[in-house]
Amino acid sequence: MLGLAAAASIPALAAPEGVQGRPVAHQLDLQMPVTGIATEVNSLHNWMMLVCLVIFIAVFGVMFYSILKHRKSLGHKPATFHESTAVEIAWTIVPFLIVIGMALPATKTVVAMKDTSNADVTIKATGMQWKWGYEYLAGEGKGINFISNIATPRAAVGSPGVAPTVARTENYLLEVDNEVVVPVNKKIRIVTTANDVIHAWTIPAFAVKQDAIPGFVRDTWFKAEKIGTYRGNCVELCGKEHAFMPIVVKVVSDADYSAWVAKKQAEMAALADDPSKVWTLDELKTKGEKIYSTNCVVCHQANGKGVPGAFAALDGSPVVNGPKADQIHVLLNGKKSGKFPSEMPAWKQLSDSDIAAVITYTRNSWSNKAAENIVQPAEVLAARGK
Repeated sequence: MLGLAAAASIPALAAPEGVQGRPVAHQLDLQMPVTGIATEVNSLHNWMMLVCLVIFIAVFGVMFYSILKHRKSLGHKPATFHESTAVEIAWTIVPFLIVIGMALPATKTVVAMKDTSNADVTIKATGMQWKWGYEYLAGEGKGINFISNIATPRAAVGSPGVAPTVARTENYLLEVDNEVVVPVNKKIRIVTTANDVIHAWTIPAFAVKQDAIPGFVRDTWFKAEKIGTYRGNCVELCGKEHAFMPIVVKVVSDADYSAWVAKKQAEMAALADDPSKVWTLDELKTKGEKIYSTNCVVCHQANGKGVPGAFAALDGSPVVNGPKADQIHVLLNGKKSGKFPSEMPAWKQLSDSDIAAVITYTRNSWSNKAAENIVQPAEVLAARGK
């Protein structure tokens, strides 16, 4: 532990103190830690780098000294011996002590990382191609849920051979439309899973990285000690849009968190449409176009043509043009297909009116001319119970 204390005093070549929660130009060290675990990880990193440096200097120092001082040109002749008990004991005991000195503090930190008990707030993070879904499961804010998409416009990204047409912001590719908001100095448990392929929920300033695996539930935790906005992204290669799946956590005071919870709950109540309301075709199409642009366009494209060999086309699709009950079932439960490497995830987190709207939009767009061209929220509600 003395090594940890000494290592903690090593000056870090990191971002300026005023910059937090994201990578910066010329940054050479880990991001500034804002949790106790992250501080321990940084100290372990410095301690182990120091150990490696000492070993490097000692080994190569002895090697170069031997080469220079015992070379043939100075008249030295090689010694002839078969073994040395002292050397055998030394190169067994010394590495063992080094490993123990590194393993003990590392084990203590790893065990602490896995202790997700007694959390103040529990949030479920669901990875999907290529966005994150969040649901507050326990604690203040229970019941809040939303989808978090990248907020950087595609015009700022450009493409091979085509320059961006919109200026890139300071948080380019690390900004979202819906941030995860948590209170400062509270233990936050993150439960991870995925709808399709393996993703990974990561915030470097928290020293948090947890895989999100389809069919499995994993968890991790953090307790942010400083108010601010902290950024990360999916760090598990999950498909062609892997680089466009950021994570943003906003840490606020207790009062601001309570205000955010109240605001979010009011917004959700306002969006909870009466399932008995009958919408007009134009209302559903207008609403559905927005839902489609936010959640569906990445895979199925704006023109509904999909991506050949990867994602199914909706334009001319037999599901879209067939019985509406089949399409409602696909939206609520997802669909696996041997034709494409990526399966259609379930979208139960959308409201009944959202699902009804996006289905109606697809059945009346492009070349589609479905006989059953309109779906009402009541039909989606009824299908959820089946």
